[in-house]
Amino acid sequence: MFNVSKIRVDFPILNRKVNGQPLVYLDNAATSQTPKQVIDAIVDYYSNYNANIHRGVHTLSQEATEKYEQARIKIQKHLNAAKPQEIIFTSGTTHSINLVASGFSFLLKKGDELIVSALEHHSNIVPWQMLCERTGAILKVIPMNEEGELLMDAYYTLLSDKTKLVFCNHVSNALGTVNPIKKIIDAAHKVGAAVLIDGAQAAPHIKADVQALDVDFYTVSAHKLCGPTGVGMLYGKEAWLNKLPPYQGGGEMIAEVTFEKTTYAELPHKFEAGTPNICGGIAFGVALDYMNAIGFDTIAVYEQELLDYATEQLLAIDGLRIYGPAKNKTSVISFNIAGIHPYDMGSILDKLGVAVRTGHHCAQPIMDFYKIPGTVRASFCFYNTKEEVDVLVAGVKRAISMLL
Repeated sequence: MFNVSKIRVDFPILNRKVNGQPLVYLDNAATSQTPKQVIDAIVDYYSNYNANIHRGVHTLSQEATEKYEQARIKIQKHLNAAKPQEIIFTSGTTHSINLVASGFSFLLKKGDELIVSALEHHSNIVPWQMLCERTGAILKVIPMNEEGELLMDAYYTLLSDKTKLVFCNHVSNALGTVNPIKKIIDAAHKVGAAVLIDGAQAAPHIKADVQALDVDFYTVSAHKLCGPTGVGMLYGKEAWLNKLPPYQGGGEMIAEVTFEKTTYAELPHKFEAGTPNICGGIAFGVALDYMNAIGFDTIAVYEQELLDYATEQLLAIDGLRIYGPAKNKTSVISFNIAGIHPYDMGSILDKLGVAVRTGHHCAQPIMDFYKIPGTVRASFCFYNTKEEVDVLVAGVKRAISMLL
């Protein structure tokens, strides 16, 4: 049985008050909260075996190295990657995407085509625009509809033998839409294109199987699924990672260095220059252990209940519009009240202890599509409750009475 009250005990921050009110944290799409088990792992690292990895024969270094590489294996198994060396530790999804974009700058030529979806976060748009500027490649966009879903027929017509890379998020951070990534991947492969999937928003809700998806690259940030900030990972098929040149030069990523020539280390170290976020990587693995102990299927069922309940309660408010009511979505609701700026709504909710996100959510093209400056975004996690939804709804009604 899923016991949300018991789970909430694991998250110390949920006990605090904001502006004199109990915290209702509904900004999980920006970052999730951290359970005590992960916090304890961070404290344990710095208290007991803080040392640099892969470089020392002393005990602390060996202990840190073992824990760090165990975390890599945990991520590999979580995503069902074929080999541990297909998991590259990064500082997060943005770093991971830029790593791939940098590598493809050596593989593309003028006139090659890249395809991006209209639902992307800026971090899965801007690096590719920069890549096109460097190489002369052409960026094409899969359009979306009013429901916040991609127009797949339009996508199929964009594909050609000129298409070299397709990139798309698994889940929209702004709307919660779950994209049909298996169809996107399979169609791209038919024309010989590689596919990168931004899994940052999917990771807390969906346990991706990279081999079943047959995806070429998949990215995740730890802080989206109960881990620390400043660490993430890039999954890449071994063949693709071997094709790409190193992203950064420095220690750890070398095999041999002379002033005449440097040779590079084997995977995964080829892409892991310098001292990494050792503690973050270890804590990432602990966060995965925590969420897998609860069970992603269990999480999905509970979060769907929260989403359905919140959707019903919010739509009962006159003048409220939810953007992106896609048939398949995760626990994200982006909404506005006619005549009220989202920032004003968010500010009043904060005074009531309710943390939501307001603005364009680093997805400005989506807001331009709807011809709005931004939305109020409430995003739910497995530690949220229906009672917290009620607080949100009451807060929205109070804000309306104050602002209209």
